[in-house]
Amino acid sequence: MLAKYWKKIGMLILIIACVFNIMSKLVHKLSLNKEMLYSAEYMYEQQENEVNEENQTN
Repeated sequence: MLAKYWKKIGMLILIIACVFNIMSKLVHKLSLNKEMLYSAEYMYEQQENEVNEENQTN
């Protein structure tokens, strides 16, 4: 009996896994404001590191 329905069972498992993946991403999604702040902090740190490296080589 399992041999007859293995494709349907596999598709059901795949769909359930995809739904759980999407739901977990939606639940743990960062807000746009936080994402922008983290990006700005990262860019500022990178710029500071470049300036520090430039000063050390001169």
